Amino acid sequence: MSSDCAPPSPAAGLGDPDDLKLSSYDFPLPQERIAQRPVEPRHAARLLVVDPEPDCRHRQVWDLQQELRPGDLLVVNDTRVLRARLQARRPSGGAVELLVLEPWTGPGAAAGQWLCLARPGKRLHPGDGLEVVAEGQPPLTVTVVARDGDTGGRVIQFPPDCDHAATLEPLLVRYGAIPLPPYIHEHHPSDSDRYQTRYASRPGAVAAPTAGLHLSDELLAAIRRRGVEIATTTLHVGLGTFRPVETEDLRGLELHSEWVEVSHELVAAVQACRARGGRVIAIGTTSVRSLEGVAALHGGELKPHTGPVNLVIQPGFRFAVVQGLLTNFHLPKSSLLLLVSALLGRQRLLALYAEAIAREYRFFSYGDAMWIAPEAVLAQARPAVWRSTGLG
Repeated sequence: MSSDCAPPSPAAGLGDPDDLKLSSYDFPLPQERIAQRPVEPRHAARLLVVDPEPDCRHRQVWDLQQELRPGDLLVVNDTRVLRARLQARRPSGGAVELLVLEPWTGPGAAAGQWLCLARPGKRLHPGDGLEVVAEGQPPLTVTVVARDGDTGGRVIQFPPDCDHAATLEPLLVRYGAIPLPPYIHEHHPSDSDRYQTRYASRPGAVAAPTAGLHLSDELLAAIRRRGVEIATTTLHVGLGTFRPVETEDLRGLELHSEWVEVSHELVAAVQACRARGGRVIAIGTTSVRSLEGVAALHGGELKPHTGPVNLVIQPGFRFAVVQGLLTNFHLPKSSLLLLVSALLGRQRLLALYAEAIAREYRFFSYGDAMWIAPEAVLAQARPAVWRSTGLG
């Protein structure tokens, strides 16, 4: 093991008041560390393995299988990214880009109405018509219905039968493009496949659960051969992904709700994992938010649930379900950085990020990954069920 990854952080988990300040989660990130293209194959990305403090190791994602144990449970997010970026024209001929987010459920909502971000949006008013255009397709007329005050977005009327993601998706396949994050400046036809996980099956997201992008068919097969079970949850990554955290005092932080499904099968898989002494491992922060958000709705117990969740996870949080995590490297001052800090402590995580930058790891959606072993998680953050039984 290497002990040069992160020095011990005595204040971690001891109620450091700086943990409650957004500015404490900032760090310098050179632009060249932001990945523009994914590596091939998927499992060839680098992996920072976080062991009990102060140790860590440098591996490849392919080596994740060696970090797992027979009887463990991996929970993956099976959401599928919609081709949600649309090009449109105003009657004057001006170009507009729409990003389709989610079905509109506000006042006066009707079938086929969707909340969209619009750029530029200032000249789009209720009643305005737009023509959605795409090469090889006839123009599609849609209408601006309303302005959403909370997001600054526009409510757009699509055909009434496009009332949920599965029925809107065929239209988006014809007219839309994969909505890569704005920090990715290189676009390629392969993004339609590469910006999806290999198990993506439930349409509805506007951004990928990016930790899962590392899991190739070969690695998934190797993990199963090791005796590790894989179960799915669904969290449709939505508007919250595009909204920066702006509250300096994190005690008042609220995040946009997200649509989640935790099935009876997933609940049974978690219970069976606990019974056999296995560990529940989340693939990505979206799986964490799904499991922990639903558990928080039921007093810390995971139960079947379909619908919105809204949970802020930051230092001081005690996890109810998740023990370990595979995750990407996240933006400064982001809610995802807060979540990972809850597992490791802010000071240790920032030291690990500094080590990753120094060793030229690749950041964000198409970047490298970090494996947080259950043994590395702060003792006070671990699920009480394992703390009380001695399983973790």
